[in-house]
Amino acid sequence: MSMHFHDLAAKAEANGAISASDILALRRDCWADGEVSPEEAEAIFAINDRVKHASPEWKEFFVEAIGEFVVNGMEPRGYVDEAQADWLITRIDHDGQVEGLTELELLAKIFDRAASTPERLRAYALDQIEREVLAHEGPASHHAGHTGPSGISETEVRLLRRFIFSGGGARSAAVGQTEAEMLFRLKDATLNSVNAPGWERLFVQGVGNFLMGFSGHEPLSRERASELEAFLNDTHSRVGGFFGRMVRSGVDRGFRETFRRKPAAPGHDAVVSAAREITEDERLWLGAQFGGDEQLDPLEQALLIFIAEESGQEV
Repeated sequence: MSMHFHDLAAKAEANGAISASDILALRRDCWADGEVSPEEAEAIFAINDRVKHASPEWKEFFVEAIGEFVVNGMEPRGYVDEAQADWLITRIDHDGQVEGLTELELLAKIFDRAASTPERLRAYALDQIEREVLAHEGPASHHAGHTGPSGISETEVRLLRRFIFSGGGARSAAVGQTEAEMLFRLKDATLNSVNAPGWERLFVQGVGNFLMGFSGHEPLSRERASELEAFLNDTHSRVGGFFGRMVRSGVDRGFRETFRRKPAAPGHDAVVSAAREITEDERLWLGAQFGGDEQLDPLEQALLIFIAEESGQEV
């Protein structure tokens, strides 16, 4: 760390404020040798702890610099080890939770960029975003994107999507059981709340990705989503009849009787086809998440439609 960088950091930490010109000077000094040193990372975090009203320029620099240090600060580059994860958690976790939206963005940036991250770091990040959503007291809840007193905001949806679908976890670019169960908990807790428009899509895609084991499907278009909603409400349709059969037979038995595989199309990739099929264990897991009753809420209905559409299973 250069003396100039040290002096700028000390001034900002003492004043609790940092100007655009000082940020530019820090950026130039920080990248002068092409890497962020441990001393520079500590100084940048100290400034972030003290700055009362962080500017967009500071937030961008903080996320970029600390993200670079954590992801590429050690060889092999792109792999976050346990020591780096421990340092990061200790550094941002002063009182048991992430203190600012900038730090949530930092965690999301690391998952975006890293080829591999320890499960402890991923679990920590998921716990922080879940607490953020459920407590409605964290930085993203107070962000301008929040839609109501107890709902999930667009900011939270965006962060959840980045945490869940990032490529640095145990199931690279796929959703694991931990994430899927978190989505169900958030769904249950906010079912009667005013949620951001993107929440339903995230829930359906996240749980569907876990169950179907691949991420090759494309999001439904607005037109297709409208068609499926009308299809669901039509009690004479195949999907409407499917839900009717589930109600008559019970969720668990309904799954057994109504999810029947269609023959794979000629030339269909065997791996993708097998991944799309809902297994017995997955069926039982999903039934447990539904709570074992015969009442399907709107998001559960949307999830089942998605599964039926994407898997090619008879309904």
